[in-house]
Amino acid sequence: MSFWKKLFGGSAAEPAAASAEPTEYKGFTIRAQPFSESGQYQTCAIVTKEIGGVVKEHRLIRADRFPSLDDATETSLRKAKQMIDEQGDRLFG
Repeated sequence: MSFWKKLFGGSAAEPAAASAEPTEYKGFTIRAQPFSESGQYQTCAIVTKEIGGVVKEHRLIRADRFPSLDDATETSLRKAKQMIDEQGDRLFG
């Protein structure tokens, strides 16, 4: 990051990587969206589900970083599935 961006509050995070194809899991939709951060890809996914006619959304971001976009995408999907298994619909509450 350049000196001027640091000085004037430029964002440290780079733009999000293209999201992977949505994955259906137990009635939820998961979109892995790892983003580039400090030369690596950080774990991130969007989990959505329609509940009572309203689409609910949860953004999952973890500190895990990977040099490979494929590894970050795989981990993002795995972490999202784990959260769904543990919390179910409470994920949105």
